[in-house]
Amino acid sequence: MESAEAKKVMLSGIQPSGELHLGNYLGAVKNWVALADAFDCYYFMADMHTITVRQEPKELRRRTTEQLAEYIACGLDPEKNTLFIQSHVHEHAELGWILNCYTMFGELSRMTQFKDKSAKHANNINGGLFTYPALMAADILLYQPDYVPVGEDQKQHCELTRDIAIRFNNLYGETFKVPEPYIPKTGARIMSLSDPTSKMSKSDPAGCVFIMDRPEDVARKFKRAVTDSDTERCVRFDPENKPGVSNLMNIYSAVTGRSLDRVEKEFEGQGYGVFKAAVGDAVVETLRPIREQAGRLIADKAYIKQVYTDGDLKASRVARRTLRKVYRKVGFVEKPFE
Repeated sequence: MESAEAKKVMLSGIQPSGELHLGNYLGAVKNWVALADAFDCYYFMADMHTITVRQEPKELRRRTTEQLAEYIACGLDPEKNTLFIQSHVHEHAELGWILNCYTMFGELSRMTQFKDKSAKHANNINGGLFTYPALMAADILLYQPDYVPVGEDQKQHCELTRDIAIRFNNLYGETFKVPEPYIPKTGARIMSLSDPTSKMSKSDPAGCVFIMDRPEDVARKFKRAVTDSDTERCVRFDPENKPGVSNLMNIYSAVTGRSLDRVEKEFEGQGYGVFKAAVGDAVVETLRPIREQAGRLIADKAYIKQVYTDGDLKASRVARRTLRKVYRKVGFVEKPFE
């Protein structure tokens, strides 16, 4: 029987800077669930990354533990996946600093997220906002993963991580495994209901469906979803000319398992109103058991604490091995205790 150690390693995380939403679920977490048997999986609450933007401390603590509950409710079994909180594993910060010293200023200045967040938070363009990719590289490389699940818009982060790992390996010999991006074939990019040219985001509540939204709120958001202004008011997949309808088709296909061709046939001759209501109903029924289970888990604080305590300990053991190797390679004196 294949041991867990023999499995390929997969790692990813989501910032608890807001509530989990449908895009997170269909684009990431749902795909993670299917990987548990084939891979040794590590998933974390990326709370250290959230503070590049000012957070309300009490709310950040609440969202971090509630996000973990939502992970589990979405199907991430703590018995099969290592679920942990980033800030509980101090090796992330320690390796993050070291990798800062092996990441070039020009590489950081070209990162799209830095440009975007700088524009949105012009009064708080801090050092962490600029150097976060080095911490992100540490998040990944600590666990020597073979694959990192990413959306198409996150490939830049994975490429920089690979560049940093190769640069370090070239200087000091084989230290880090160079990970590959793992991009799922379906559901990788769910767009906003209010602006189908932009990715669904927690910063756009009107166009974002949250995992914990009430059913009536989910249905209302889909009824108000932007379709398209073309005269051909038919349900047809054409992302370039019909981005609104195509986004809704992607969502409907992802939650029902029906092909896009079948979706077109199902709504042939019917208007956008009927289609939007049907998509809303399908999403409501998909999220209902997740929302109900998450609510039960959020109320069980002792269980959630036990899950992240167990996950933190396992993650720390793995991270410590990598960091010890890195310290030795760069010339730090070995610590007399661990």
